[in-house]
Amino acid sequence: MGTPEEPANLAFLRRLVTVLTIIMIGGVVTVVGLLVIRLNEEPAAIPLPDRVTLPDGTTATAFTVGSDWFAVVTEAEEILIFDQVTGTLRQTLTID
Repeated sequence: MGTPEEPANLAFLRRLVTVLTIIMIGGVVTVVGLLVIRLNEEPAAIPLPDRVTLPDGTTATAFTVGSDWFAVVTEAEEILIFDQVTGTLRQTLTID
């Protein structure tokens, strides 16, 4: 008797699943490769001021940078906001 011939649509589905599996494996390999490349890159340098002059008697506990400003959080629960270009004090916020 021999083996029965498979229908054309079943052969098409088998080829389609095989192609889609190969594409999915390629996509996963690409995503993993891009993640490895991006995570191993050196982070972009953040422009930090050379020197920050704080008011007398204040001690910095945290520092953050914005688009055109930087802020220093002090032990006295204040946030000092400075201009990034000139280094002058823009604003002082008290944390309640």
